[in-house]
Amino acid sequence: MDMERKRFAHQAQGLITAFTLALLIAGCGGGGSNEPIGETTIQTLSNRADLISGGQALVQINIPASRAASSLRVDLDGADITPTFTVMGNGRLLGVVRNLKNGANVITARPSDATFGSARLTITNAPIGGPVLLSTQTQPWICATPTATTGTGNTPSTNASGLSTNAIDAACNIATEFKLFYRTTSAGCSTALPDPSPPATAAVNACFKPYTVGQTYTDLATTTTSNGVSVPYIVRVERGTINRGIYDIVVLFDPAKPWTAIAPQTQWNGKVLHSYGASTGHTRLQFRTEQNWADDNALSRGFMVVNHSLTDSLYNSNRVLGAETTMMVKEHIIENYGQIQFYMSNGCSGGSINQNTVASIYPGLLDGIQPSCDYADSITTGLEVTDCVLLVNFYAGPAFTALQTGLTQTQINAKKAAINGHLDHLGCQSWNNQFGFSGRPGNYVRTLVSDTNTGAITPETVPRNNCLLPAALVYDPVTNPTGTRCGDADNSAAIWGTTTGLAPGSTRALATLDNVGIQYGLGALKSGTISTEEFVTLNEKIGGFNVDATPVAGRSVADAAALDIAYKSGIVSSGKNLAKVAIVDQRGYDEQGIHYIWRTYAERARLDAEAGSHANHVMFRFGTGLLPSAASGISLLSQQVMDVWLSNLTAQAPKAWVNAERTQAQVVAAKPATAFDFCYLSTDTTFTTKVTDMAACDKDARLVTHASPRQVAGGPLVENSLKCTLKPLSLTGGDYGAAVFSAAQQSRLQAAFPAGVCDWTKAGIGQQSPTSPQTYKAGPGGVPLPALPVSIPS
Repeated sequence: MDMERKRFAHQAQGLITAFTLALLIAGCGGGGSNEPIGETTIQTLSNRADLISGGQALVQINIPASRAASSLRVDLDGADITPTFTVMGNGRLLGVVRNLKNGANVITARPSDATFGSARLTITNAPIGGPVLLSTQTQPWICATPTATTGTGNTPSTNASGLSTNAIDAACNIATEFKLFYRTTSAGCSTALPDPSPPATAAVNACFKPYTVGQTYTDLATTTTSNGVSVPYIVRVERGTINRGIYDIVVLFDPAKPWTAIAPQTQWNGKVLHSYGASTGHTRLQFRTEQNWADDNALSRGFMVVNHSLTDSLYNSNRVLGAETTMMVKEHIIENYGQIQFYMSNGCSGGSINQNTVASIYPGLLDGIQPSCDYADSITTGLEVTDCVLLVNFYAGPAFTALQTGLTQTQINAKKAAINGHLDHLGCQSWNNQFGFSGRPGNYVRTLVSDTNTGAITPETVPRNNCLLPAALVYDPVTNPTGTRCGDADNSAAIWGTTTGLAPGSTRALATLDNVGIQYGLGALKSGTISTEEFVTLNEKIGGFNVDATPVAGRSVADAAALDIAYKSGIVSSGKNLAKVAIVDQRGYDEQGIHYIWRTYAERARLDAEAGSHANHVMFRFGTGLLPSAASGISLLSQQVMDVWLSNLTAQAPKAWVNAERTQAQVVAAKPATAFDFCYLSTDTTFTTKVTDMAACDKDARLVTHASPRQVAGGPLVENSLKCTLKPLSLTGGDYGAAVFSAAQQSRLQAAFPAGVCDWTKAGIGQQSPTSPQTYKAGPGGVPLPALPVSIPS
């Protein structure tokens, strides 16, 4: 009876923990899950069996510990692969199964003498070029080349890959290459990216120099890892392609020794740092990642450093694609380097967006995140971007200008700042000029703020498009309605689905942008900073965008189906899922730019609202600039705190399988004493005193939080309502403070808000908890992943 209970319990679980497995590989004991197993089971350790990619999988076979592994035969679709497996002891065998075909592959394990049961597991494999979670990939897609080329006519340009050969197929697969570098002992060396071809002048002062086996280097440094292993500071850079993007995997390496997934080299501590890239974009070109792999803080301590161009927000704003790519890279590491103890990340701005959305879209992929210049996600960040574009254009228009007669520019700019919610009037100008055109699907000419004091706007003369494709290939509602659409949503049409476009014969991706019912400047009106006439005129004239992201007189209107998808997918970052990771947020100062301090607090507010607490979120604040200086030690401290936090978490709450979710309670229980909120005051230029009195921090002029246009309009700090629920416009209550509207103004407001105004006390339209992770293999919209596949008796 006891053996029968164990058999059913094991079939239900399907997997042992990665941490226990790492101990087994090292020849250590394993505790409860190291007990004998009653029946044969098969499990994939590198990913779910139904989400494998690249033609290989790390597989474990479990047999009763009392039985002889030598009697076991393993086959793949009938072909004997028994020699693939290594006996690890106590009834466990490990092996990297290769040559998986695309689609279903059946692994069977059976004893030759029938002394114990057989098992069968179906592995579903996708090509290394993807997709895995998605059903289709964005087209066209222009492969990178060894050196960049300039397009001519309708032939697109290409980017330099950092690899020496061309792509071999339409998925832009390029042969993987390996290079060795060593860390120099030279003082004052440059940490600039040392490859792919370091020039002679840079190589002299580079911190990392090319290493050739057999040569002696007098300036070769040594390092001691977090595991206490001392080695020459030599790293291997693996560069290749996964999911049509280009990756780097870098780790301390001994060229004289082998490295397999079953027996990794000991200087790797089993920990991974994935660096996510900044900005935002949605080109149709294959890029090499913008991230620099030469992270001495991580590499010297035995961490593996990883990056990928599709997890660089500058090159990819499809957030599900970013999560899919993270999953595929993580699988590749396990199959080629070995089991991972934990997977952590860092990144600023767009890099924070990718960390937050990966954690929200597919909880369990990341164990701990280190966002800096934080935004919770891109889709709600876009609310402020588009509001600012509308406001900048309104301020430059005749209606607002006429109302400012007789005022000084300082007085006018104070009104703008009050409506925008920012420190001053410059913030919205920054949004307009930097990202105000990222939603444009066709060729366009930017209209930029050319005078930051007056807010005057001037059109550029050179057209561009967001795909970086020749103009003739890109959508135009008149001349090319079926051309490639280059807007943000269009890059993610496999998630949103498509509908009829503006032009006959055109289609477009569903969109979430909406500003119906928003009373811009409400807070400024109630404070007396703007007049009733300015408030009424603002809301009459603010307008919105049509589905081609062109400003129009009417308000923006979202597609209802897209709202549901945005929430249930996790693309709107969910506090429910962010609660499942350890978070160390490095919050700097950029209140005249676009990285506002309130963004970090909005993320906390989502945690509080959806998870009941933000105890898994720690904040390091400083007012010296957007990013901390190396001298501050903040980034190093963040990495060290996260290392201890996740090491505790791995020991206290080991995962049932590599991408399993954890609970907020487990994450908080593992939180070390060094993980606490603090700030460096702006006057502390040497970063000597950590201030833990948040009230004192909040009084610092460069640590003060401000707001957004929608918060000034009455919206909540969480800012995750894509389309607000409406209520009737009522001018007789207390919604407008002491403001009194004339009869004519009341009539104009009724015309401006015919369906009503936002009721911020209620959830937004379509707002719901996520059901992520989801798969989109059946098409747009997504459905939750099915139950974790397990082997069955054969």
